[in-house]
Amino acid sequence: MYQFSRAIYRELANEVLPGSGNAVCERRQRLLAECESTVERLATDRHYFARPVRTLFNDIRALFPMSSQLRVYGVIERHVLLAAQYVDTQAREGVTFDGSPLCCHATTRKGTSCQRVPLPGSKYCPSHKHLDDDVRELEVTAA
Repeated sequence: MYQFSRAIYRELANEVLPGSGNAVCERRQRLLAECESTVERLATDRHYFARPVRTLFNDIRALFPMSSQLRVYGVIERHVLLAAQYVDTQAREGVTFDGSPLCCHATTRKGTSCQRVPLPGSKYCPSHKHLDDDVRELEVTAA
């Protein structure tokens, strides 16, 4: 997954605001750290990360001049959408971004995470599939 965060960094590193001493180096390190944390969260917590593009842009926008803001947003949007597509593709195949099998999102009666493999196209295993139906019913009634 780091190929996505590194691609964002490579495209944007030269546009970081200039400064004195180690300021540019520190800003570039912050840029890389923010890119990596966003892509990592996208990969590990996809269902609960609603707006990764906006989150990353808000985290790093102060590192760039106003004249570069639109380009920065475009670069972030392009690469984050590619990363999200990759994560979604892997999920449809039943594996996480690193190739390990997916786990159910539910918890057991004892409070531990369910270790079963979810059904195709769902976040839940056969034992917890009723949780997915409840969410869909709430979405239908809310609309």
